[in-house]
Amino acid sequence: MTEVAVLRRNPNAHPFLFATGIECSYPTIPGPDGKKLRIDELAKTGHYDHWKEDFQLVVDIGVEYLRYGPPYYRVHLGPGKYDWSFVDEVFNEMHRLHITPIADLCHFGVPDWIGNFQNADWPEWFAEYAREFASRYDWVRFFTPVNEIFITANFSGQLGWWNECLASDKAFVTALRNAARANIRAEEEIIKVQPQALFIQSESSEYFHADEPKAMPRSAFLNERRFLSLDLCYGIDVSARMYEYLTDNGMTRDDYTWFIEHGSGIKPYCIMGNDYYASNEHLVPVGDAPIRPAGEMFGYYIITHQYFDRYHLPVMHTETNHRGREDAVHWLQKEWMQMVRLKQDGVPIIGFTWYSLLDQVDWDTALREDNGHVDHLGLFNLDREIQPVGEAYRKLVSLWRDILPMESLGLDLHMPGPGNRHSDRPRPVISSAARNLA
Repeated sequence: MTEVAVLRRNPNAHPFLFATGIECSYPTIPGPDGKKLRIDELAKTGHYDHWKEDFQLVVDIGVEYLRYGPPYYRVHLGPGKYDWSFVDEVFNEMHRLHITPIADLCHFGVPDWIGNFQNADWPEWFAEYAREFASRYDWVRFFTPVNEIFITANFSGQLGWWNECLASDKAFVTALRNAARANIRAEEEIIKVQPQALFIQSESSEYFHADEPKAMPRSAFLNERRFLSLDLCYGIDVSARMYEYLTDNGMTRDDYTWFIEHGSGIKPYCIMGNDYYASNEHLVPVGDAPIRPAGEMFGYYIITHQYFDRYHLPVMHTETNHRGREDAVHWLQKEWMQMVRLKQDGVPIIGFTWYSLLDQVDWDTALREDNGHVDHLGLFNLDREIQPVGEAYRKLVSLWRDILPMESLGLDLHMPGPGNRHSDRPRPVISSAARNLA
C-alpha cells in the first residue's frame, strides 16, 4: 500500500502541482588560476537583477508552484550566522504573487567556510540552517532539503568534477553519507517548527544498460547503487552487496543503523521527486572502460515505475527539459503523456515540472567550465522572452489543471490538518522589524 501523509485541500490552490524552477546550482570548480571558482547559476542567468520579472513570468504562464533555492552559500555565513536580506525580499514577493515555493535548500554546493561534502560536521550545521529557514518563512510547506544527492556525491566525489573534486568510491560514499544525513536532519528540524511540512526529494532517476553480455555484472551493480541516496533517506535496507560496498568505503555499522531508524521515521512526510532527462540512461561497457550516454531507451515511464515499486511513495516529476525549439515541445508532450499513463496505471503522481523557467548557462559542460555558454532549455530565454515550449506548457497547464486533480482526491496537499499551530488564513510577510533582527 502506498504511504501517504495526511493531506487536505486549500481551496485557493490547485491540488495538482504544475511547477517550474529557477536553476540555482552553485558548485565550486577549479578556476584557471587553480583557485576555487564558484559557479552561481542565479548570477549567470541574471536572476539577482531580474527576480521580480522572473516571478511575474511564473504567474503569466499560469504556474502556481516554483522550485526555488536561495543561494545557500551566501546566506549561511557561519554557525548560527545568517544573511537573510535577499531571501526576505524574494520570498515576500512570491508570497505576494501567490506563488507556492518548493524550497530547495542545498543545490550542489556549500558555503566556503564548510569546505565541501566531505565535511562530517556539515549535516548538523545544515540542520540548524534549515530550522532557521522554516521558522522565518513559516508559511512555506514544501521543501527539498538537499537536491539530487546521488548527483551531488557522484559529481563531487566519484567523477572529480565539483567541490572536493575527488574520484574514488570512498569519497563518493562519504559525500553520499553526509548529504543524506544532512537531508534527514534538516527534515527532522523543519518538522519541529512546521509540523505540516512535506518533503519533495528531487532525485535523478538513472538506469545503466549493459552494452554486451559480459557487462551485465557491472551494470547490475550500478543499477543497485543508483538507489543508495533514496535508500538512506527513506531507511530502506540495502542488499548485502551494497552494504559491503558502503562499509568497505567508510560507512560504519552505526551510520547505517542511524539511517535505517531516522530515514524510516521521516518517510511518511515524503514525496518522491523524480528527475528525468535523456542523459539519465547510460551504456555500460566491459571492465573499467568509460560509461557512455545511452539516450532515451526506457524513458520516464519505465524508470519511474522502478523507483515507485521500490519506495511506494507519492511521486512528483520534479525536473525535465530538452534543447531545441521544436524538439523541446515534442519532449514536453512525450514526458507529459508518459506521466499521465503512469497515473492511469496506478502510480500516485501529484505534480509535473519543466525545469527551468529560464535558459541555463554552461550546463553543456555540466558546469565544469566557466564559458558563459547559454543552454536553450527554458520556458523563457535570458531576455525573458517566451519560447515555443513556454507557450506549449502554458497551454498544457490551462487544459489539464482541473482534470488531473479529480483523479487524485486522496492526495490533497494544501490545507493544514487538525492540531497544526498555523491557521489557514493568509500568512503575514516578513516585516522590516523582523529583518532588523536577522
